[in-house]
Amino acid sequence: MENLKRILREGAGADESVDFDGDILDTDFEELGYESLALLETCGRIEREYGITLDDSVVGDVRTPRRMVEVVNEHLDRVTPA
Repeated sequence: MENLKRILREGAGADESVDFDGDILDTDFEELGYESLALLETCGRIEREYGITLDDSVVGDVRTPRRMVEVVNEHLDRVTPA
């Protein structure tokens, strides 16, 4: 989760009113001030940093940080040998 917070801050800039130190896992990205363009940039940064490819639908389907972490972990599980 800390890596996602960092990537959100770096990629799209943090909304000054968002408390990233609070419990944001189930807060909708829109409520956090992140629109689709910011999420697209975040997905791009995640792809580069972790060497994965996220489906285009991720930007539209992922609504919360918790779901973003789940999707990234699912992709990492597919590319990481057991």
